[in-house]
Amino acid sequence: MARTKTVPWDPAEHLKSEEDMAAYLEAALDEGDPALVAAALGDIARAKGMTALARDTGLARESLYKALSPTGNPELATIMRVVEALGLKLHASTAK
Repeated sequence: MARTKTVPWDPAEHLKSEEDMAAYLEAALDEGDPALVAAALGDIARAKGMTALARDTGLARESLYKALSPTGNPELATIMRVVEALGLKLHASTAK
């Protein structure tokens, strides 16, 4: 039996445009899982550049990595600062 070779997949490498990033975040929000939303924001942040994001938000880079990981638990204020610095918006709509 032949072995299947796998390679690590990093979503940040595939988030090239602002539209890609917005669609990725929207999909995470649709799932309703806070950990997934934080991880998606972390992927988008890495795609844009975590150092620049840290500068734009006034938060430490290490703190951003921790907060925006799948195991992170960022405060709403942190999420709002990150979303704004990434040039994105969060939207609300009625539940269907």
